[in-house]
Amino acid sequence: MNAFLIDAFEFCRLKEHRNGEIPVADLPRLAAEIVDPSGVLKWGLEGGKNALGYPQLNLAVSGAVKLTCQRCLQPFDFAILSDSILILAPDEASADEIEEALDDDSVDVIVGSKALDVLTLIEDEALLALPISPRHETCPDKGLPEPFKLPEKESPFSVLKTLKKS
Repeated sequence: MNAFLIDAFEFCRLKEHRNGEIPVADLPRLAAEIVDPSGVLKWGLEGGKNALGYPQLNLAVSGAVKLTCQRCLQPFDFAILSDSILILAPDEASADEIEEALDDDSVDVIVGSKALDVLTLIEDEALLALPISPRHETCPDKGLPEPFKLPEKESPFSVLKTLKKS
């Protein structure tokens, strides 16, 4: 049996907890978005119920990945620190109803199952944590070309100035 498959509703009912580390290279969609697939992501998953009694998963994912800066095209380390609350629904229609009832953007409603793939949840969470346009806060000066400057032109009025003196 796959260690990353859980019965999501039982996991929440029993208030189970799991955690571990997963190599970034084992997450193909994430590995395709980064410069270097080495390294690991730490994760933790905890089941329970929210205040309204809905089954809830708390997912935490952390680690560092290398991204390419969109300004200077140099690689840089990006820290993934993500905590999510996932409310479980038995089907899509129920998910929409629960989402509307909760009216809370900090909570995501997903369709749970008896064979929920935790690995997919971890990878989704890591992908959602990546910036749309990754950039250094301040790019390093590694051989960047000087900004292009046009040569200074002589003012057309300087000719008039010399005529006035004559």
